Amino acid sequence: MMWRVQKRSLMLTNLPLRVNSKRSFYSISRNWCLCKLRPLESEQWPLESVMQQASRGHSSEDLRDVVFVIQSQRNSFHVRQAEKLRKDLLLQTQALQESPPVILLLHTLSDNEGDWSILPLLPNLSSQFGKNSSWIMFLEEDTRVKLQKLHEVLKKFDRRKEWFLGKPLHDEESTIIHHYAFSENPAAFEYPDFSAGWALSIPLVNRLTSKIEEEPLKSDFTIDLKHEVALYIWEDRKGPRLTGVPELCTIPEHNPRAQYCATTVSSRSPLCGQPVKSDNIFVAVKTCKKFHSDRVPVVKKTWGKQASLLEYYSDYADPSIPTINLGVPNTERGHCGKTFAILRRFLSNHVPNTDWLLIVDDDTLISLPRLQALLSCYDSSEPVCLGERYGYGLGQGGYSYITGGGGMVFSREAVVQLLASGCKCYSNDAPDDMVLGMCLNALRVPVTHSPLFHQARPEDYAKEFLAHQTPISFHKHWNIDPIAVFNKWLKDDKHTEGLQKNTKDEL
Repeated sequence: MMWRVQKRSLMLTNLPLRVNSKRSFYSISRNWCLCKLRPLESEQWPLESVMQQASRGHSSEDLRDVVFVIQSQRNSFHVRQAEKLRKDLLLQTQALQESPPVILLLHTLSDNEGDWSILPLLPNLSSQFGKNSSWIMFLEEDTRVKLQKLHEVLKKFDRRKEWFLGKPLHDEESTIIHHYAFSENPAAFEYPDFSAGWALSIPLVNRLTSKIEEEPLKSDFTIDLKHEVALYIWEDRKGPRLTGVPELCTIPEHNPRAQYCATTVSSRSPLCGQPVKSDNIFVAVKTCKKFHSDRVPVVKKTWGKQASLLEYYSDYADPSIPTINLGVPNTERGHCGKTFAILRRFLSNHVPNTDWLLIVDDDTLISLPRLQALLSCYDSSEPVCLGERYGYGLGQGGYSYITGGGGMVFSREAVVQLLASGCKCYSNDAPDDMVLGMCLNALRVPVTHSPLFHQARPEDYAKEFLAHQTPISFHKHWNIDPIAVFNKWLKDDKHTEGLQKNTKDEL
């Protein structure tokens, strides 16, 4: 079983003198289960209050009909972000003089790496809440919630029916990240923007659970989770389509139009203090001889100027660039041998000692000032592996990995642990990002996701999804002018310059 639960009879006889202690915070679910969550020392819930809740029951419109799942991550920065959101929800509950709903942090629910892909989690949610709740409401760490308004929105829908609610996105053109689905009419299929929050009614959760139990999830790639969840629920017209909810918004929380929204997003880009200095990030660009004349010049004309420490690694030493031959032959795919040679060089005396390593392809477009700001939120003494997270076989005990094209960021401690573990390539052309993911999974080092890194081009993402981002990277030069893309999406502007002046985010 995923969560420790005490049934009512046990709860009434075994309650401690205080429901809240320094070790644990408890909240009551609708069927009077006492669900152990994570520490939240600022909230006090006296024994008398819990006993009153257990004795009087609650109405069909109670906030406790909603189970909140915060899509949290194991990295310490993201744990703080999730705790901050949970505390805000509980404070709003107190202000409304309501009893607290169940609020779960996804990363604490089990040791299953696949939980973040949501579908493997549904049977457990159904088991715990499938009889006595109405909604599972999923929130990202940065989602801002007006609890009373959200509750009013959910009450508009018949909770006895199957509902899949969210803010709809759609593709403008068929895209590789969605396997070119709906190529004849990409806009016909809608999927939720997770940043706005999204909800499943309990009848839908229960039916999906039956489906998962009858037909185990396939061992496949997880690339764009929000699209893949929507496809699974739709089930080729057998299940419900996404129902768009106007009150689920991704406009900034201080926008005047936000008064009509139940959810919004933070208006600030990630910044937790002074940006990491450029000379504390070592940048490794993977290239090969055939791209020296077309891709490398793009790097030099765009983001390469922002780097203090940058080396190009190739199968051919060209002093005019210059490139460094690591003694690994070029391969048409994978590049695992080259990537591991870079990891070893990073820890050697051949390069300056820095806290951070960034590995990119020669057709990656990236904003280093924005990366420097983001890294201010992470502790380089921890093993940090950061970028756009993909998954393989997550429904069958697989692993997560940082997809290489959008850029892979490693703290020095992560590189030390990787190499000390004996992790290595099974061939030079093995997929480097996936091999690293397998090794990190074996080490129990979390792969940390940021939606600001992108494995594909801007054209491959929904316009409204990018509209509320300050992107850090894109990838591929195919059918685009890469310099124009960099200038439009990633070039230093007033926004990124303002990051230096932004008020420190108290996290």
